[in-house]
Amino acid sequence: MPAGTMSVARLPLGHGTHAPPSARVLARRRRLVGLAKRVLPLVALALMVLVALWPELSRQTDRARLAYQRAGIQPEAGQLTDARYHGNDQDGEPFTITAATARQVGLDRIDMTAPKGDLDLDSGNWMLGQAAHGVYMQKTGVLDLSGEVMLYRDDGTTLRTDSATIDLHQGAAAGSAMTHIEGPLGTLDAQGFTVTDRGTTIRFTGPGRLVLNGAQR
Repeated sequence: MPAGTMSVARLPLGHGTHAPPSARVLARRRRLVGLAKRVLPLVALALMVLVALWPELSRQTDRARLAYQRAGIQPEAGQLTDARYHGNDQDGEPFTITAATARQVGLDRIDMTAPKGDLDLDSGNWMLGQAAHGVYMQKTGVLDLSGEVMLYRDDGTTLRTDSATIDLHQGAAAGSAMTHIEGPLGTLDAQGFTVTDRGTTIRFTGPGRLVLNGAQR
């Protein structure tokens, strides 16, 4: 080879060189670049809006969670067993309600099975109410009993009926179903009853039938 000259070797394609992109590939790349130029600013704007609104969204989520908890909405699996509730009446005397099962319904209502209400009386005695089913309204302290209702006062007086309402805050109870009472003085059948003065006074609606121990009428 003469001095001062350079030889250029031509290599076949596929040996260390790349073929130029085709017109279709170039067109696809141009479309992707154009799409990215339009989409990326929109994505950036959406992120900026989300960052600005995030505190308010968090507050709304907290409010919704609190409302859900206040509503007492619970799945069926959340039903309580051996439930127990404590409270005080308007005079500060304690009362207790127990139930085999209890399920919160709405903000205030609790549906119960085998409920029992225990109320201390002013005299130092106590009165017990129980039934097959019950509905307890927490704010008003009212316990509605149904099915094999029994009210028992610790002097031995037992009242049985099909339904009754106990006002635990007032220390009162009432019912309009047929009522059977047994006590130290005898037995009484009536068409309803009212308990007032925290269990010290019981009135009955007639006509009724009274049988005294040692005498009959």
